[in-house]
Amino acid sequence: MYIIQPHYHAIARTAQDYERMAMSGVVAVAEPAFWAGFDRKYPETFLDYFRQISEFEPTRAADYGIRHFSWVAVNPKEAENLTLAREVLSQMAEFFDNPGVLGVGETGLHKSTSNEIAILQEHVDLAMKHGQLVLIHTPHLDDKLKGTLKVLDVLREMDVDRDRIWIDHVEEHTVKAVLDEGYWAGMTIYPLTKMTPERTADILEIYGHERLLVNSSADWGPSDPFTLQACILEYKRRGHSEQECLEVFHNNPARFLGQNPKFDIKPIRFESFDELPAKAAVASST
Repeated sequence: MYIIQPHYHAIARTAQDYERMAMSGVVAVAEPAFWAGFDRKYPETFLDYFRQISEFEPTRAADYGIRHFSWVAVNPKEAENLTLAREVLSQMAEFFDNPGVLGVGETGLHKSTSNEIAILQEHVDLAMKHGQLVLIHTPHLDDKLKGTLKVLDVLREMDVDRDRIWIDHVEEHTVKAVLDEGYWAGMTIYPLTKMTPERTADILEIYGHERLLVNSSADWGPSDPFTLQACILEYKRRGHSEQECLEVFHNNPARFLGQNPKFDIKPIRFESFDELPAKAAVASST
């Protein structure tokens, strides 16, 4: 099995996680900019963080044969400070030339305040101006529906390329609205909040796999890089084929992320077991 982990906070994980992911078939990860667990005070703190995830973290992943890509953004939890967020935004475009940076993310909403909405708009404007992909965070728990609908309202008033925007952390009550508007929708599998492997498989069976992405996030809190693999097992348990799993867990990320030419991993199509690469066939038979 070949897996692309499209939303993975590697900065919060150990090298052993990379090793285990490589052993389980992960070929690439994409790391969005994230909240540090506390609110940062200085724009330089963000810029050094962007350097860490775009310059250093790829070297850690490469030790285990995993490609590492990244995104840059001011996380919505820190968007309330307009002056700070705008200072960071003013310098963000310089990172778009980095060979591993795929776009702007994760931006979005946390409490759906007017300041958060303004910074979301400015992130999206920056991305569209520079032809970048966008990854949008939607709020957790009770604010999920309200925040997701607000994101859609904001985007509806903007000139955007919907093919290049991924709205993440959807659940049963928000996924249809996102797909109906023509965006990519991401499901995040988390041990305590967000989705379970079983609920994720349910949505895949109800809506099909077009424009759907699955990730584990795996950040500072209680989380697990291998919830993605658990979902693959659940999806296979329900009778879905190896190719169907590839479509969801490898090819869809390759299609979305591949809109940025820096992401050069292509979708895979196997017509039969005999066409599997030798290495994959051996792994599947053991």
